[in-house]
This record gives sequence, structure tokens and C-alpha cells, in this order.
Amino acid sequence: MAQVAEGLVQRGHHVAVLTTFPHYEHFRVWDEYRGKLAARDSYDGVNVLRLAVFADGRKERMTHRLLSYLSFNALAAAAGLLDRHAYDVILCTNGSFFTGITAQIVGIGRRMPFIYNVQDLYPETPVAAGQLTNRRAIAALERLESWMYRAAAHISVITPCFRDNITAKGVPGEKISVIPNFVDTEFIRPLPKANGFAEEHGLADKFVVTHAGNLGYVYDLDTMLEAAALLGGEKDILFVIVGEGVAKPTLERKAGALGLHNVRFLPFQPLDALPWLRAASDVQVSLYKHGSARYSMPSKIYEIMASGRPLLASADRGSDLWKLVDDAACGICVEPGDATALAEAVLALHRDIARREAAGASGRRRAEQSYSRAAVASQYDDLLRRVAGRRVAASTTRS
Repeated sequence: MAQVAEGLVQRGHHVAVLTTFPHYEHFRVWDEYRGKLAARDSYDGVNVLRLAVFADGRKERMTHRLLSYLSFNALAAAAGLLDRHAYDVILCTNGSFFTGITAQIVGIGRRMPFIYNVQDLYPETPVAAGQLTNRRAIAALERLESWMYRAAAHISVITPCFRDNITAKGVPGEKISVIPNFVDTEFIRPLPKANGFAEEHGLADKFVVTHAGNLGYVYDLDTMLEAAALLGGEKDILFVIVGEGVAKPTLERKAGALGLHNVRFLPFQPLDALPWLRAASDVQVSLYKHGSARYSMPSKIYEIMASGRPLLASADRGSDLWKLVDDAACGICVEPGDATALAEAVLALHRDIARREAAGASGRRRAEQSYSRAAVASQYDDLLRRVAGRRVAASTTRS
């Protein structure tokens, strides 16, 4: 969303952002923000107001995550109402259960419409991941999400299946626009495998299969470890898991219990290392548990495609992720939970360099054509102007 904001500034918009203090990596606020309630910043022409958030390092507890969501949204509502600048429209991502409520409060108080940007389907996403099982809580969140769909002036979703899910809940199709996430194709691009990152981490002489990103409950990384166990005899194949998240301790314990010498864990990497990390990989994975791919489409999919490396995904057949891999001819998709199929897919790519190169090149072409920053930011530009235009027209009619 930072790149969306930057793209909108380049198209003549004045953009202000309400967000939290940085805390995502370890669910703990960075030291330089401790003890503060708010801090102002500027990012490529975007005015940013960062707000305090509850983050005590224990993200695995759902109650702590709910407190985190509530603490930020309470402060964001107050900050939005007190801001003296004039705005035409609010673009609100559903990064938590409650951001739509905050947008509606600020929108009513400031007489602004809000666009609800759906990056994940709630409560389907935490239910599919096994994080949410209480039936009363699920029903309450379903009612809350339904209310936010009704309250929004417009809804943007990142895949067609999200649109279908929401229209099935009674939301008119004309109220929903499909705008995919995107990648900076100048920043993430095909680069040599032999690079400083590969040398530093001993990857240059290995066939590297990489997961890079959040280690959350929706990802089927247990199956990746089981596939690594099946391929233990392939001495040059190395599985690399890069990132942080609630599932990491469990994955590390499982890798130890299986005695996996062909799996390596690396910590969260700085942004400037990301292009080289992806270039150091021969194959990159995006592995979802059963049902989870129907409720998410992470931006890292487009990063993998832009890097010119083949994508190895696990997803339910018929999901948007499966369709994307097939349509873009950018890799291989297998059913979730099938370690044998995953291991066979790794071997197939390992043994066929021409297939890897063709899939990587095809993914890169599709990323440039359909998922570049310029292509997607222009769609947000059009949507924001339409919604703001309706507001101006309504005000003129009332006057």
C-alpha cells in the first residue's frame, strides 16, 4: 500500500496515511518509537502519521492480536477526526477486523465516503487457518464484515474469487472492483544467481528452493519440511525459509525432529536485500493449506514472477492462485498437504533447466504486463476519482 500511495502522489493526489509504529517483524514496537503516542513522517511525498499500538511480542495469542487491532483503531479514529486537513475520500485496507469501523467513524465525522480495500476475507481467513474456531465469535465477525460491506461507498478486492465470495453475501456486483496487488518491476527484476547475498549465505553452489515472507498459519510449510525429508538424498538441493511469524518456532522444532540437514532458516531480511534474495533462489514457493488460497493472494506471488524465477505453489484446484499459475505458465501448482507431489515438482524443476527458464521468463512477462505498479496504481486512481466525484455531485445536488 505504500507503493500505491506513492503512485497516487505521482498522479497528482494529496495522500495522508494513518498507520502503526513499526512492529510487524517480532510483534514488538521498534525501540525508537517506544514511549511515544504518535510520530509524523514523510515517504516519497506521502504524509504519514504513525500511532502507538499494543505489541508485546506474543503474536501467537489471539487475544493479544485483538488488543493490537483495537488499540490502533481507537487511536486512528481519534486522529482521523481531529485532523484539520480536508480530504475527499478514504481508502481503508482490511488489515484487521476493525479498520472498516474506524473508516466509517471518520467518514461520518468528516463527511467522507470510504473505499473498503479487501486484502483478506474475514472471518474466512483465520477460520481456514485454524486460528478461529468459536462459533459465536465467527458469527459475530460475519455480521461485522457484512456491516462494513454495506457501509462502504465502494469495495475493491484483489482477486475475482473475492468478488464472487462477497456478491454471494448479497453485495451488489457493481459496488465491487477487482484491482490486483502489484510489484515494482524495476526494483524486483531478473538478476544473477551468483550475487553477494548468495555468497554470504552459501547458496551459490546449491539448488535453492525458497519461501520468503511471513511464517503464518495459512502457509503449508509443514509439507515443505516433509518434502525436504523425502529429498534428503539430493545433496545439492537446499530448502531455505526466510522470515518471521507465529509458526516459526514450531517449524524449527519439526525440522530438528526430522533431522533435516537440507533446510535452513534465515531471519527477516531488509528491503534492499529482497531482489538479491529472490535472485539467489532457483525456485520460489507459495504454499497454502487446504482452503486458505481461496481467501488470500499475497503480493509475493507477483514478486516471484517479477524476479524471473519459477513459482512452485500449493493451492486448491480451481482457486485464483492455481488459475494464475496455469494461465501465466509461470511454474507448477500442486494440491496442499501432498509432500510427495511437492517433492516430485521440485525434482522436475531441478532436472529441467529449460523448463525453469521458460517459466521464469513467462512469469516476468505477465508481471510487467498486468501487475506492474504503473498498471495497478492507475486503476486505484480511476476508482478514487469516481468515488470522490460521486461525493462532489451529491454535495452539489444538496446545495
